[in-house]
Amino acid sequence: MFGTVSDEREVSVPASEAWKLYGSLQLSKFVAEKLPGMASKIDIVQGDGGVGTIIEIFYAPAPGTERLKSYKEKFTVVDDEKRVKVAEVVEGGYLDLGFTMYRVRFEVIEKDGSENQCITRATIEYEVNEEAAANAAAIVSIQPLVTLLQTAADYLQKNYNNNK
Repeated sequence: MFGTVSDEREVSVPASEAWKLYGSLQLSKFVAEKLPGMASKIDIVQGDGGVGTIIEIFYAPAPGTERLKSYKEKFTVVDDEKRVKVAEVVEGGYLDLGFTMYRVRFEVIEKDGSENQCITRATIEYEVNEEAAANAAAIVSIQPLVTLLQTAADYLQKNYNNNK
């Protein structure tokens, strides 16, 4: 079974400013610092933020996650021109729950007619084996990424406007 979920936010900063956060390892540092409920720690296993970079994300303690300690994801696309970053889980996490593929895509899109506004979009794509398909809807949630998009939008707008 294949599925996809997505959400987006309009942000009152230039796309180039938003991409500085989304297109680099700064996003991992941002999550660890600003959203500790999402991840207790994020380690860079290898790489500098480009294609091939692997990070390990440690789950924040929460009911039901006791057996899930961490997962590793690999950056498979980092396109500075199109402002697209794709990370795929390569070890642990969703793969331990019956998923055969779990991928997160971030896009920063220039808003037509406005150089000081953009859209940030997060998309989850997944494939799950038949035995786990019934649980997929309960397991896959865009909500953590919605929180990330909104927190990042607030942060970007505040810091961009203060630094103008």
